[in-house]
Amino acid sequence: MTAFVLATANRDKAEEITSILSGAGSIELLPRPGWLGEVDETGSTLLDNARLKARAVSAATGMAAIADDTGLEVEALGGAPGVHSSRFAGDSASYADNVAKLLAELEGKSEASARRARFRTVAVAAWPDGREVIAEGEVKGTISLAPQGKLGFGYDPVFVPDNGGGTTYAEMDPAVKNRLSHRARAFTALASALRTEL
Repeated sequence: MTAFVLATANRDKAEEITSILSGAGSIELLPRPGWLGEVDETGSTLLDNARLKARAVSAATGMAAIADDTGLEVEALGGAPGVHSSRFAGDSASYADNVAKLLAELEGKSEASARRARFRTVAVAAWPDGREVIAEGEVKGTISLAPQGKLGFGYDPVFVPDNGGGTTYAEMDPAVKNRLSHRARAFTALASALRTEL
């Protein structure tokens, strides 16, 4: 069993990642230390930001760390919000603020073909000696006309994955979402790669 510090400061994301990796067997996730400050996500790509967070937490704790960065990329918006997904409506934006801005940006585009999008996650495991393992996950889908469902977080109420039977992530049982989501794909791939690395 190898221990990794989970770098995310987002409680919702931490719970989801822990659930996804619960069956990985060889990976033990340790919570991010409360004394550790926020890591500025100054990268221009999802990989840049995931790597920044993993390396910073690994350096601060002296342990291996796991981090990710996730972006919602909407075709009609030229790939936005992308790397800025968590702060699309501003640095202190709530989930609802970001969803509202996204729907406002897509106002007048009612056809599903005009609301195509994909969710991408890049996950990085980093060690104090500089080693790292990278994995990615992607799910294509459509942005709904209005929020639907009460579960999940972030853009879950408006993202309808192609592989989800026509429901948003927020309408799915968490166990179902954690089998088919972009984050599930990234962390399942990371766990597989780590089994080889370890």
